[in-house]
Amino acid sequence: MCGIVGIIGTESVTQRILAALKRLEYRGYDSAGISTINKQKIARCRAAGKLSNLEQELNNGTLSGTIGIGHTRWATHGVPNVENAHPHVAGKVAVVHNGIIENYQQLKEEFADKGVLMQTETDTEVVAHLASQYLEAGMQPTEMMQALLSKIRGAFALLIMTADHPDVLLAARKSSPLAIAHGDGEMFLGSDALALAHLSRKISYLEDGDWAIITKDEAKIYNLENEVIDRPILITEASDKTPDKGKYRHYMEKEIHEQPEVIGYTLASYRNPTTGKITLPDFAFSPLKLPKLTIVAAGTSFYAGMVAKYWFEKLARIPTEVDIASEFRYRNPVLIENGASLFISQSGESLDTLMAQRYARDNGQNIISLVNVPESTIARESDTVLRTLAGPEISVASTKAFTTQLITLLTMAVHWGQLRGTLSDEMASSIMDNLTEMPSLLAAIFSDDLDWGSVSKELASSRDVIYLGRGINFPIALEGALKLKEVSYIHAEGYAAGEMKHGPIALLEKGVPVVMVAPHDEWFEKTSSNLKEALARGARVVLLSDDKGIEKLHEAATWVFRMPEVHQMLTPILYSLPVQLLAYHTARQKGTEIDQPRNLAKSV
Repeated sequence: MCGIVGIIGTESVTQRILAALKRLEYRGYDSAGISTINKQKIARCRAAGKLSNLEQELNNGTLSGTIGIGHTRWATHGVPNVENAHPHVAGKVAVVHNGIIENYQQLKEEFADKGVLMQTETDTEVVAHLASQYLEAGMQPTEMMQALLSKIRGAFALLIMTADHPDVLLAARKSSPLAIAHGDGEMFLGSDALALAHLSRKISYLEDGDWAIITKDEAKIYNLENEVIDRPILITEASDKTPDKGKYRHYMEKEIHEQPEVIGYTLASYRNPTTGKITLPDFAFSPLKLPKLTIVAAGTSFYAGMVAKYWFEKLARIPTEVDIASEFRYRNPVLIENGASLFISQSGESLDTLMAQRYARDNGQNIISLVNVPESTIARESDTVLRTLAGPEISVASTKAFTTQLITLLTMAVHWGQLRGTLSDEMASSIMDNLTEMPSLLAAIFSDDLDWGSVSKELASSRDVIYLGRGINFPIALEGALKLKEVSYIHAEGYAAGEMKHGPIALLEKGVPVVMVAPHDEWFEKTSSNLKEALARGARVVLLSDDKGIEKLHEAATWVFRMPEVHQMLTPILYSLPVQLLAYHTARQKGTEIDQPRNLAKSV
C-alpha cells in the first residue's frame, strides 16, 4: 500500500516529509517523491527505487517551502519508474494518491477529446488534471473538492495542493486510510499514525467519505453530505521512535526473535497469570447461542483463521467457516441470523478485509476484529476488538503478528469452549498452562542454535519446494510455503499431506525438497505414510518434529530439526517459528530484499 505524507506550517518541510516517508517504508514501495510550494510555484523531486535514491536527488538541488506532500508508490497502474512516481502535477496542482481511481480510463478519454493527453500510465494523473481544470474555471478549493469527489470513483486517499492557494492542503479519504496530526502552528497528514507520531501524538482519523481543508492552524473536516463535522482528537499509541533493527540484519529477523516477548504480552493481556482467569472484551452476543462463526482474512492472517477453525470447532463446537477476504463478498455467502463474523488483519487497513467486514455488517452479522493496530479502520468499525500486542511490524512478511493472532484465537476458543460446556475446566487449564510456557519454548529453539545454514543453502538452489502438514498443522505448511515465496522468490506450495496422492505427487522428482511439519500428534501416523511416499519418489525431506516423531522418522529425513514437545493444540504456534526461520535463512542465502520483497506491500 502506498504511503502518503503532507505537512503545512511555518518551517521548511522537505526533510521532515522525507523522515515521515522513511517511517512508511515498511508498507512496501517501488518509487518515491516529494513536492513543495515556494513563492507560489510547485517544485517536485522524484526517484525510482528506494528512498535513498530520492534522498540523493534532494541533495542535488533545493526543494524548499513550508507546505509539501510526499509519497512512496506501490505500482498498480503503470511500471515503477520516475515518470509514474508521485506527486503528479497538472498546471498549478500537485497530487499524491493511495488507492485506485476506477473510472480513470473514462476520464482520460474525456481529457483526450479536449486535447489534453496524459503524461503517465497512472490512474492518479486524471485527479491532478480534474483539480486543475476546476480551479482554472474559477472554483475555490472547497468547491473544487466537492466537484472532484463527485466525479471520481474508487478507493482512495488523496492529498492535493495548489500554487494559487499555498496556505491550504486538501485531503480526501474513501476506503484507504488517512490521518491528521495536530501540531502547534503546524498540521500533518499521513497514511497512518506511525508516520506522524514523531511529529505529533494528537491524531484525528478521517472516516470513510470525509474530506478536509487543512491550514497550519486547523483542519476543517466535511462528511459525504459536505457538512462540517468534528472528528475526535485522540492520543495515538503509535511510537514516536524511529523503528530500528538493533543488532539484527533485517527487521524480519528482529521480529522473529521478538516473538517470545510479544506472545507473552499478548497472552498476559487476556489471561491473569496468577488466577488463570481469561478475560475477553465484551461481545454484543452470547457465545452460548452463537449458531455460526465466519472468519475472513487475507494472506498470512487467512492461515491464522484456518488454524482457528480447528480450535473453534474442536474446543467450542462452533460451526466455523473461513473465507479469503478478496472472494468473500463476491460469492454472496450465506450468513446466518445472529451469527458472528471475525475479521483478522495485522494492519487493520487491508482493503479486501475491510470491504468484506462492511458486507457482513450490512447482512446483520455481529462484527469482531483481531488487529495489531487498535486505531485502524477495521477496529473502529467493529463491535468488538481483539488486540494483538505484537508492536509495530515493519517487515512486509508477517511473523510476530501471525503468532500473536494464534495466541489470541486459541485463548478465545478455549474460553468459549468453557462457556459452552464443550471443554472441561481441567482440559482448558492444561491448554492454557501449556500456552503460558510458549515464550520459553520458542526462546529455547533460538538458544539451541539449530543449523539452518545447510538446509537453507539447499533450498536456495531449488526451483520448487513442497510443504506438507496434516490436521491442525496443514495451515502451517501453507504459511511456510507462503513465507518462502515472499522473501526468497522460490516457487513453493503447501499441501494437506493426505492430498499428495491426489495429484501433487506428480511434482516430486529426485532431489525436490519436502518440508514435513510433523509433530507426534493424532495425525502423525498418517503423516509418516505421506513422508515415505515422498521419499520413494526421491525427495529430500526436511523433518520438523519432536522427540517421539524423530525417533520414528529420523533415518528417513535428510535434515532433522528437533522441536519441543507441547500439547497438540499448541503445535501450530510452535511450528510457525521453524518455517519462518527456514524462509529467512534461505532468503539470506539468495541475497534478496528480505524486508521489502519485490512487488509486495504490507497491506493492500
